[in-house]
Amino acid sequence: MPEEELFKTEALRPRAEIAEALVSAAERIRSGSVRLESGPEERRVALPETPTFEVELERLTDSETAEERYELEDEIRWTE
Repeated sequence: MPEEELFKTEALRPRAEIAEALVSAAERIRSGSVRLESGPEERRVALPETPTFEVELERLTDSETAEERYELEDEIRWTE
């Protein structure tokens, strides 16, 4: 199945600001309707009652510099 990116935003932010964004996201998820926005871009999506929830922690190593970086991902999946 080909992947189609519908929305993406990425920025350096202080931990406290990230925590507030996650609290806000949790409230929207609980309500069943999520609105994503960044500048003029906006997306809305309705969540089913029981989607799949995945938490993943990865350590990635740059093949050229050997620099390590970590990614902590929370993912919610469902089919329509």
